[in-house]
Amino acid sequence: MILEDDLKAAIRTIPDYPKPGILFRDITTLLGDARAFRRAVDELVHPWAGNKIDKVAGIEARGFILGGAVAHQLSAGFVPIRKKGKLPHQTVRMAYALEYGTDEMEMHVDAIAPGERVILVDDLIATGGTAEGAVKLLRQIGADVRAACFIIDLPDLGGADKLRRMDVPVRTLMAFEGH
Repeated sequence: MILEDDLKAAIRTIPDYPKPGILFRDITTLLGDARAFRRAVDELVHPWAGNKIDKVAGIEARGFILGGAVAHQLSAGFVPIRKKGKLPHQTVRMAYALEYGTDEMEMHVDAIAPGERVILVDDLIATGGTAEGAVKLLRQIGADVRAACFIIDLPDLGGADKLRRMDVPVRTLMAFEGH
């Protein structure tokens, strides 16, 4: 696929980061390439252009960059989903699974009204623990989660399938084998 090949060429792979055996997929090179960044955002937006999306929720931190751009293109509001303790107003919180242990994420309790149509955005889906926690958090306050969008899928780790089993359509622009 030409789009996938073009966008893959804009992604830097860093071996053995953050630990030996891991191939880290660095999207900062894509973000710094105006053409690739624009193309990625346009492709993430495309399926929902013309549909009413009320909010785009972005997962800290790269999901803020992408989610803000997607929200702008859809004329939707943007909602940050942050690590525990980073938001100043009353929040709702959800624990989520990490490779070793758990962490918590939160969002403002009034960020999304019940029934609002929301798209979740982040840069990459791997095991899906963070995205699964974000979907549960959004649903806890009544959001209608229409989809989850990512630039990169690591299908061998099963995260996208985990979201699909939660009845969340998943859009990814490229896949890398392995982890």
